[in-house]
Amino acid sequence: MKVAVARTVRFLGILYFIIGVGFGAVAGRAASSEGRVAWRWAAWVLSAAIFGAHIIFERVRARGSRRITALHASSAAALGAFGLAIAANVHAYAVGAREHAFALALSLAIWPIMTALPAFVAALVAAIFFDRVLRRGAPSGRK
Repeated sequence: MKVAVARTVRFLGILYFIIGVGFGAVAGRAASSEGRVAWRWAAWVLSAAIFGAHIIFERVRARGSRRITALHASSAAALGAFGLAIAANVHAYAVGAREHAFALALSLAIWPIMTALPAFVAALVAAIFFDRVLRRGAPSGRK
């Protein structure tokens, strides 16, 4: 992985983590159940927008293949999930909730995998769709 690509994946992974923790904290302080759900949806929408922008960036600027685009986008999402798993473990340790320690330890491996696989498929489908839309809009060279 090139240095610039690794830096982008790392930056977006950290951004996904910040969105998850930040919006989760705000949602936890919401006055109503509807407010909590709204903040969680906002986190999903923002993360999806970043995911889509990453795919477009990879296809337009980096000009990677569809698989490489999907690999990079899903790697960033998996990194964010790994960060959230770490945060869940730290939180459980800090509040003394040890009854689920084994499950939380497993989350360090399961959450990134559980996130990366569907993210890879979604990014691959999005890259294919994006290429077809671009090809349809491009001049064909025929008269």
